[in-house]
Amino acid sequence: MIATASPATTVAAAPATGKRRPWVLLLPVGTAVLYLWNLTATGWGNSYYAAAVQAGSQSWQALLFGSLDAGNVITVDKPPAAMWVPGLFARVFGFSPWTVLVPQALMGVAAVWLLYAAVRRTSGTTAGVLAGTGLALTPVAALMFRYDQPDALLTLLLVAGAYCTVRAVEQASPRWLMLAGATVGFAFLTKMLQGFLTLPALAIAYLVAAPTSLGRRIAHLAMALGAVIVSTGWYVALVALWPADSRPYIAGSTDDSVLELALGYNGLGRIFGGGGGGGAGGGNVGFGGASGPGRMFGAAFGAEVSWLLPAALIGLVAGLWFTRGAPRTDRTRAALLLWGGWTIVTAVVFSLMSGIVHPYYAVALAPAVAAVAAVAGRELWRGRAHPPARFVLAGMVAVTGVWTYILLDRSPDWLPWLRWVILAATVAVATALAVGVRARALGVAAVVTALLGTGAFTVATAAQAHSGSIPLSGPATGEARLDMGGQPVPAELATLLADTDTTWAAATTGGTQAADLSLASGRPVIAIGGWSGGDPAPTLAEFQRYVADGAVAYYVGGGGMRPGGGSDIDEWVSANFDSRTIDGQTVYDLRG
Repeated sequence: MIATASPATTVAAAPATGKRRPWVLLLPVGTAVLYLWNLTATGWGNSYYAAAVQAGSQSWQALLFGSLDAGNVITVDKPPAAMWVPGLFARVFGFSPWTVLVPQALMGVAAVWLLYAAVRRTSGTTAGVLAGTGLALTPVAALMFRYDQPDALLTLLLVAGAYCTVRAVEQASPRWLMLAGATVGFAFLTKMLQGFLTLPALAIAYLVAAPTSLGRRIAHLAMALGAVIVSTGWYVALVALWPADSRPYIAGSTDDSVLELALGYNGLGRIFGGGGGGGAGGGNVGFGGASGPGRMFGAAFGAEVSWLLPAALIGLVAGLWFTRGAPRTDRTRAALLLWGGWTIVTAVVFSLMSGIVHPYYAVALAPAVAAVAAVAGRELWRGRAHPPARFVLAGMVAVTGVWTYILLDRSPDWLPWLRWVILAATVAVATALAVGVRARALGVAAVVTALLGTGAFTVATAAQAHSGSIPLSGPATGEARLDMGGQPVPAELATLLADTDTTWAAATTGGTQAADLSLASGRPVIAIGGWSGGDPAPTLAEFQRYVADGAVAYYVGGGGMRPGGGSDIDEWVSANFDSRTIDGQTVYDLRG
């Protein structure tokens, strides 16, 4: 460790244990206040996923498969795990914006606490608190833990997997390592291949640092891989073995298959572009900016997650260099391999992928960035008597302050004085560190300076409501913000659908309009073609059978993003049924 030897001579670090200090409880309490305060001002958030939770509260089969409607025509374009928790909340407490959003906020509190616990075990309480605080005050974290996207559960599961790996490394425990594999498997059931991005880092940390023989380390990793396969494969097998005509169509896939969805639209299609399917987001529309090494710092991703990223990268390189002579089992280096590997792999994949990528994906990067910055910062502070360590620490503070200034300057009309205050404080703190000032107050000043900008941006994010499928963090500045949400449902139309007693109140093309109609009326609505109208479900023959059986009452025109106009169902309905207009929306009565 840097703190106990010169930068070129290191010794193994023992697990950081000891009594928890009462003030540490401020971390989960403060996070809960930040993430829960005025939470329901957001309403349903992403109505597409909220409708799936509604369906799950009405049908156990819909809950199991993540159906968009309680009649189980088609699923959402992701695996169902993210709908399970709020769906169960809704069954216990009733379906409402509260039961949709509160589970996400609680996942955020749990993720922050688990990150604290994981970092504390290798680097002490102070580093753990800094890591948890860094995550809590990352804008994209406040955005996604107050919103109903799958990314909240994904992030919690990834942090849980890292915590289990830290425990496994301590005593070469195959049980803890298998538990880590199981959490990663459920991360796959939350957001498919993105859940596997941390696997290389978890494996490398264990392979390098676990205190047992190489053969046992490899065997334990094989057991953990088996846990990944089992925790992932049970659902894949369930869908494959369940008769296709008695379960919903797997949206986003081209052959009604979870594996094709994972490898296609939600897998390689995300990385290389294309991917087929009709899932949320459509084609590669460039929401994340141009691919390349600078994407994480660009206009789309920068303010979401990169506040501490330059410092984390500097700290990672310095930490690995200073621990180069440490024993194989050194826990500080193991922590850097774990969190640093997570940071590098995730950032590289997000930066280079040419398929669909959205800025809010970056929440999966936030825990690792916060952890690396905390672990490296703590070790450099402890070793600040050595000029190389304090120069690197001063550099971390300096680059964080300058980068914060640049990020805040991208919103020049919001608190314009803040960036100048941070820049001035950065110069003073970095200089004091470089010249060797040893006062403890300087450490507090460094932390405050580093977190002030991201913290203010995070509070501003939590203070405003968000909607649509592509939420963005940051303050309300009066500028146009991208919102892929639907249009308000006319009260007369909502009442008309609410008064139906058929299996489905209505059908419409596209997931967003179907979700909005379902939420407004409280009744199931078929989303023809899934999210964008491009999925082959239901077919025209299936829909005609629904109508003949009296299972669907109305068809609402419009909706969807299908290129080239309406679907064959739309054409069949318009040619065979009478319509009327309700506040600009065409409604066909399918019962006559």
